[in-house]
Amino acid sequence: MIRFISACLICVLWACTSPTAPGASKESIAQLAPTGKLRVGVYDGSPTSYVAGVTPRGVAYEMGQKLAKRAGVAFVPMVFPSNEKLYEAFRAGDIDLVFTNATAVRREFIDFTPTVLGIQKGYLVRPGSNAKDNAAVDRSGVRIGVSRASTTQTELAAIVKNATLVPMASLEEGVLALEEGRIEAYASNKAILFEMSDKVPGSRVLDGRWGSEAFAFGIPKGRPAALEYVSKFATEEHDAGGLRMAAERAGIRGTE
Repeated sequence: MIRFISACLICVLWACTSPTAPGASKESIAQLAPTGKLRVGVYDGSPTSYVAGVTPRGVAYEMGQKLAKRAGVAFVPMVFPSNEKLYEAFRAGDIDLVFTNATAVRREFIDFTPTVLGIQKGYLVRPGSNAKDNAAVDRSGVRIGVSRASTTQTELAAIVKNATLVPMASLEEGVLALEEGRIEAYASNKAILFEMSDKVPGSRVLDGRWGSEAFAFGIPKGRPAALEYVSKFATEEHDAGGLRMAAERAGIRGTE
């Protein structure tokens, strides 16, 4: 189920938007936000995307808001319980912008800007776990939680030889499974793992990594003018330090 930010907040954000940035063509803005609103897809629990609170945080949320203001359109964050549900909506044409790991599979239906953020992938182990490194997690009888239909699930299926992967419907379910001891570890990028570890006292993010993720902004295919506009925005924010500061405000750890 989609969770929308309140209509009042959207109206405030609309009122605060500025005129279209110099150099932006009408075509690029029309392609970026064909409904007149920038619908930014985010999922809850990941600091690269969205973390709920009195003041929401997350790179996708903050930078999506900034891009909407720059383009002079309304900012509409669309919050999903998982990445899986987010991409169902993206494929259905309900989302204009995402900030995510730019994998080869996703490139089949998403056009990406250049990579602007790299994050290590690793394991979070439950309280009381004796695992000291990544190799210790891949043992017979060990259950590793992964986000269902995620790139992590696909990648680990080719890496893990002895442990069992357990798909989870949401990060919230993963936290509960660690607390209850139903899984020994959870695998994802370290930005997510550190966020989860804060909710599970005694849990640990293991040193080292078994992979990495390359984050970029993505839009639906067939919008070339919008892709050029968003790519310019992404590059400028990266080079000027805006993206780094957004990552710091989101509390992201484990960057490369």
